[in-house]
Amino acid sequence: MATASQSEVQFRFVVAGGGIAGVTCAQQLASQFPSLDIVLLTAAPMVKTVSNFRQVSKTLEDFEVEEQPSSVLEEKYPNLKVIQSAVTVLHAKQHTLLTENGQVFHYEKLCVCTGARPKLIIQDNPHVLGIRDTDSAQEFQKRLSSAKRIVVVGNGGIALELVYEVEGCEVIWAVKDKAIGNAFIDAGAAQFIIPSLEAEKPKKALPCKRTRYTTDKDTAPNTGSEGPGSALGPDWHESISLRGAEQVSPHLIALLEPIHSVLLLLKIAVFPFSTGVWPIYAQLSNGKTYGCDFIVSATGVVPNTEPFLHGNNFDLAEDHGLKVDEHMQTSEPDVYAAGDVCTAGWEPSAFWQQMRLWTQARQMGWYAARSMAADILGEAIELDFCFELFSHITKFFNYKVVLLGKFNAQGLGQDHELLVRCTKGLEYVKVVLRGGRMMGAILIGETDLEETFENLILNQMDLSPYGQELLNPNIDIEDYFD
Repeated sequence: MATASQSEVQFRFVVAGGGIAGVTCAQQLASQFPSLDIVLLTAAPMVKTVSNFRQVSKTLEDFEVEEQPSSVLEEKYPNLKVIQSAVTVLHAKQHTLLTENGQVFHYEKLCVCTGARPKLIIQDNPHVLGIRDTDSAQEFQKRLSSAKRIVVVGNGGIALELVYEVEGCEVIWAVKDKAIGNAFIDAGAAQFIIPSLEAEKPKKALPCKRTRYTTDKDTAPNTGSEGPGSALGPDWHESISLRGAEQVSPHLIALLEPIHSVLLLLKIAVFPFSTGVWPIYAQLSNGKTYGCDFIVSATGVVPNTEPFLHGNNFDLAEDHGLKVDEHMQTSEPDVYAAGDVCTAGWEPSAFWQQMRLWTQARQMGWYAARSMAADILGEAIELDFCFELFSHITKFFNYKVVLLGKFNAQGLGQDHELLVRCTKGLEYVKVVLRGGRMMGAILIGETDLEETFENLILNQMDLSPYGQELLNPNIDIEDYFD
């Protein structure tokens, strides 16, 4: 590293963002170039790292996310320097970054991994919370501890986890879709898991033994213009108490009608009832009005691109993400992007689609580092195999959930057929077929079919001769297609 002055430094590789994409990218670069200094810029005092990584199949990955102080990362990678300071300005033509602490970083290659921020249904209202990072999760826990009723608006992963995990508090769940969890599961799967909301939950496992760290609120620096810190881990609710003020209460009192205009609805509800019993009221499209202690806005995210756009010429996708090519490069020379901040701009495989999930953040960060290294070394690189098939493993309502390929028939129109097998309380299996070939699948429960179905999607075997027998529970399909 050559130093121009105390406030100006030069690095071969700079990574912006302390989430999974950024940390994975920085780790890969530090491993591949042990003689070079790599810098990781992060707005938050903690960084996210992958632990207990397990390759379930060719494309399925299972892992946990740990939040650690940057010193742990620097001890493991002596050539990796982590600097806590938000990016304020990027001058792409000059290859320089300005950070909140006044430093100027000159880079040869930059990877932007600043994630996304919550898309709140109403801004700047103290009774409307978004949950995205550690600070917002802790604020939610604090507010929930004295709450008797909350309204959850949204139908994504965080909403699904909240309505299942929250206890001792009435929960109004408002969704704009015809079925719950439609980003991940179909209406049939939703009907399969809904009884879990009313059933007695299994006892929680022993406390998580992974080391967890906290920062002192009074001494933690401001996270700056990048907004919220890195997104929460997939097991974020395991480490905090999600119990309200009531000792005993039904935890979900209503699955509400679709909302036609959430934003308009909440604007109307904020002020007419300001002298009422509740701090805020939500008037829904079914004509009912509910007072509550606060509203959780779990309505998606917006790519966190703002610090990088002014004065530069980035191509942006329709979702406002930085558009990247098949090597994770943006339209600005030597600027790459990975994770939630970017949008795949290449022609995707027939079985892959981008979803802003932990698995893809890790994969993109790793592949971006490989692409940056290949460019420096003058080597050719092909699109990684992880982008051949969409695959994701998670847990909803205490069920193992595996999603493969076009699991909800995304982009297939009417040109597909479905096969479904369902055993109440045990498993739900759905297969998406087109022309007799498997295009995707949803597996809920301990089905042990993920590897078999992954292979059937990838090899595009004609399954027409098997018809409905493909999901016959009396046939061991795993051995049949081994």
